Amino acid sequence: MNEVFLAAFALQWVAIVGLALMMVGLLRQVGLLHERLGPVGALTLSGGAKVGETAPMFELPSLTGDAVRIGGIAADSRSTLVFFLSPTCPVCKSMLPVLLSVARENVATTRLVFASDGDEAAQMKMIVQQKLGDHPFVLSTDLGRAHGVGKLPYAVLLGADGRVASKGLVNNREHVESLFEAQRTGIASIQDYMARREASAATTGAAQ
Repeated sequence: MNEVFLAAFALQWVAIVGLALMMVGLLRQVGLLHERLGPVGALTLSGGAKVGETAPMFELPSLTGDAVRIGGIAADSRSTLVFFLSPTCPVCKSMLPVLLSVARENVATTRLVFASDGDEAAQMKMIVQQKLGDHPFVLSTDLGRAHGVGKLPYAVLLGADGRVASKGLVNNREHVESLFEAQRTGIASIQDYMARREASAATTGAAQ
């Protein structure tokens, strides 16, 4: 009886060790896949102020309060995240909880500004329905043109120095967070990241 018990106990440990080895192998493969894919960041469109350039400064009235300045040296040393949206854009509306959450998490370092154009009544309806009243909301076609906004939803992160830190199409939380990561690392966009990787790979290949 003891022999049967010991054999079963040994088989159990063999199975546990085998599963552990399989998990290690699986995690290694996931890590390799992540390394190959790289980060999935916001896709930057051509046009408008480029990353690293000083953005045009705008002084615009806000539908939710006083006038707001977008661009230039920030008086409170915070960055400005400008989110371009439209009441007729379903993806824009689905992103609003994400933007509000990100704004709360980064309130000490970044302010959130909503930007749109078109019918003011439609914008006010969206502001009320989506509870956006705590943040500046501006209407300006020129602001969108200045930043090359051609598709929505689009976001531009301006540093406290008034320069464009990062920008791009934002369809999920990862895209929004990639704008802050780009600001932190100095890598402008996913295109810039991939270009650097390709250049590095080409240099390594040539050296070999």
